Amino acid sequence: MFSTPFVLTFSLLLSLPILFFLAPRILPPKPHSLPISPSDELDDINLFNRAITLANSHATTNPSKFFHLSSKNPSLKIAFLFLTNTDLHFSPLWDLFFHDTPSNLFNIYIHADPSVNITRSLSPLFANKFIPSKRTFRASPTLISATRRLLATALLDDPSNAYFALLSQHCVPLHSFPYTYRSLLLSPTFDSSDPESSRIGIRLKYKSFIEIISHAPKLWKRYTSRGRYAMMPEIPFEHFRVGSQFFALTRRHALVVVKDRTLWRKFKIPCYRDEECYPEEHYFPTLLSMADPDGCTKYTLTRVNWTGTVNGHPYTYRPPEVSSELIIRLRQSNNSESYLFARKFTPDCLEPLMRIAKSVIFRD
Repeated sequence: MFSTPFVLTFSLLLSLPILFFLAPRILPPKPHSLPISPSDELDDINLFNRAITLANSHATTNPSKFFHLSSKNPSLKIAFLFLTNTDLHFSPLWDLFFHDTPSNLFNIYIHADPSVNITRSLSPLFANKFIPSKRTFRASPTLISATRRLLATALLDDPSNAYFALLSQHCVPLHSFPYTYRSLLLSPTFDSSDPESSRIGIRLKYKSFIEIISHAPKLWKRYTSRGRYAMMPEIPFEHFRVGSQFFALTRRHALVVVKDRTLWRKFKIPCYRDEECYPEEHYFPTLLSMADPDGCTKYTLTRVNWTGTVNGHPYTYRPPEVSSELIIRLRQSNNSESYLFARKFTPDCLEPLMRIAKSVIFRD
């Protein structure tokens, strides 16, 4: 009959297909993104704690000045937070946007991936606004960390920062600075989704403009991209939200983001499925929806065209499409009087955008 070695070899060969079939079900899947390093995490915690300590000291001494917006306070500022991993292609357009604007109305902060060599020559307005930055990767929690870093830096830097607008290198303004400032800080009618805000002709509520969607395609797959029970018990599925990563947060909500430790422990877990994992689109809507749903508009002020999306990227506008008609169309909103920003534009759109900047974009 058969020798023992032959039987063993034959049995092993027969078992290989079974092992191949069962392995994915027995062994844990391998994450597709690297975890955030302990040193980067420690750097961030130290930064966040400094921002929290300073904010708490201001709250104790004069809470109305630092945490409550008032149309009677002309020194309130908008913090423009640029998150980039390339050159700031549209910095000349933003230079025009800020031109002749008093410096006591805005601040600029730039988080640039340190692995990228910024080659475009920047004006003094942008050149000295870079903050200490870490590597960022698409569809990974590093984008959450970078955004929190920008928020914490802006909180620390200037207690007059009242709104925090997150933008990318592909974002462009749709209006002048005066229009943008009035819309966020002064106009009692800008948020048309809240009729109570203009009841007596002044702004009664200041909300964060952040998209929060509770019903979206593949939401369950996004929720389980780290594992079926990875988000539990802190974040049950019914509390999981999705939305654009580009927002305009109030100072109060910026502090909520910087203070958070509980949800971050869940969202920093690497994903097993890249095609469903966009942490930056999940973390902020979920956190603020759980913390203060009534304090958020649930819509963003950055217009994005998701028609014909490719590999998770929105529609990208190219030079032949840039026109006054496009700008007017991009401004149109069902929730506010207008969108304030738009994306996504290719770098070579700069020239046609500059041609219509003064006559269209900044002519409100």
